[in-house]
Formats: sequence, C-alpha cells, structure tokens
Amino acid sequence: MALSVSSAKFSSGVEDDKKQDAFGFPKFVVMGHRGFGMNMLQSPDEKMKFVKENSILSFNVAADFPIDFVEFDVQVTRDGCPVIFHDIFMFTQEQGVITEKRVTEMALPEFLSYGPQKDGANVKSMFRKTKDGRIFEWKVVKDDPLCTLQDAFVKVKRSVGFNVELKFDDNTVYGEEELHQILDNILKIVDEHAQNRPIIFSSFHPDAALLIRNMQMSYPVFFLTNGGCEIYEDVRRNSLDEAIKICKEGGLQGIVSEVKAILRTPNAIQRVKDSKLSLISYGQLKYREITSFRSSFIFLSFLSPLLCFQC
Repeated sequence: MALSVSSAKFSSGVEDDKKQDAFGFPKFVVMGHRGFGMNMLQSPDEKMKFVKENSILSFNVAADFPIDFVEFDVQVTRDGCPVIFHDIFMFTQEQGVITEKRVTEMALPEFLSYGPQKDGANVKSMFRKTKDGRIFEWKVVKDDPLCTLQDAFVKVKRSVGFNVELKFDDNTVYGEEELHQILDNILKIVDEHAQNRPIIFSSFHPDAALLIRNMQMSYPVFFLTNGGCEIYEDVRRNSLDEAIKICKEGGLQGIVSEVKAILRTPNAIQRVKDSKLSLISYGQLKYREITSFRSSFIFLSFLSPLLCFQC
C-alpha cells in the first residue's frame, strides 16, 4: 500500500498568516509523475508506453506502489470544467491529415470524445507532437479514457494525495481576471471533493501560483521551475534564486525544480533550507548521477517520479 501523508492542510490556516512553517511534509515524499509515469511515444523503451499517462488507470496503478502523491496537469475547458491533460494542444487525424485544437478552446464533451471511450470505441485517435516537431500516434499497452479532475477525486484510491499542477500555455499572456476564473473553477472541484485527501498545488506560471495562494489558505502551493535549464522572458522562471524569492514574497510553501538545476547549484539546497521551504525535484537523470545526493533524495525509477525532501 502506498504511504500517505496524514494531512496536506495547514495546521493553522489563519488568513493573514503566510508562514511556511505551518505546513510540514514528512522527511521524504515520493510522487508518481502523471501517475505511473509520462508517455514518451518516441522512446524505444516500452516502459514509457505502458500505461496512458494522466489517466485514472495510471493513478491507480501508481497507488499500488509505496508512494505518497500522484502528480497531474489540470487545464480548464471552454465551458469551465477542470480536466486532466498535459499538452496544450490535442492532435488527431482526419481523412489522413493531422489536425490540432487547443484543449482550453474545447467544451467538455468534445474533449472527452478523443481517445478510447468507456464503451470501448475509439473514434478520434490521439496523436502527440514532440518538442522537435515530430508527431506520433498515442499508442500505449494499457489505454484509458481521458478524465476530469472530479473523476480523479471520485475514482482514484484514497491512499495517495494529489499534486495538482496548474497548467498554462507558455506562449499566452493571461490577465488576472482570466487567471482568477480558471483557478476558481479548479478550487470549486477541490472544495467539493477533496475531503481529507492530501492536496498541494504547483505551477510554472508565477502569477497563477501567487494568485491561488491568495485565493485559499488550506492547501500548500509550490512554484515550479527548471532553474535556468531553459530561459524564459519572465525572469522569475530562470533560476532557483528567483524561485526562492517568489516563494518568500508570496508565502508559498516550496519549490519544484528540475533536478539538473539542483545538481548544478547544490548550494541552493542550503538557501532553500534557510528560507524554510520544501523542495521537490523532477527529471530524467539516472540513479548513478544522483547517488552523491542520496542523503537528500530517494529514487523510484519505474514511477518516473517527482521527489520531495524537507530540507
């Protein structure tokens, strides 16, 4: 059975108190990335194409292992429904031609019409575009229908908490009112269905992370960063020091960083500790490359995990 955190809520959620020390993880936390792991359709490694990522099946398969959380990506459809899907665009094939549509421009019924259906049909095959522009049919050994955030709360084993990544398009400028409406739709589902399930929020979007912290005080918020492994126009996304600054100024509880950035600047771990923040890592590094940090990290390769440790 997967280990579970007793509570992912603040022990004292006073509205004007944003101190990070009100919340504490266990010393180590293991999270299943998109459930049992992300799908890399271009990979020769069949394990990367075993279970459909970000699906109820993937979350429940992951929950059978000793993990604490599953991580997944949430976007909101045109009609205001939070759905679980990583990519900004949905790709399919129509009359031999690959077409694409933005997930947030679909109404919920259209979104759910892609991929395998509950009745076994698969009318709209799904494809995925890689960063280098190649397109692959989304074929996995164990497929599963697309799902909503509400589905996850209802159908995923309660032994695992949820790391809800708030997913936004890097190439889109969002106004505060638009962000507020998106996050409000997500919070409504969380408030109605979370019960005592441990929840954390995370986002690469600095303003979204800060805003959801201001909109609620019950659940911890983490800022996602690749720590400078890629450079963005928004300088807040380009280093661990900027991430620490955002967390301290906005009352966030911690950082989720690409592990390469941590290994490149290991003294950042001490700065995170001094700031009373928690640190989660993600990335594709092999075990031998992180063994020098084994006192701080735990590694579970088959889950393509996010890793968390309390500094």
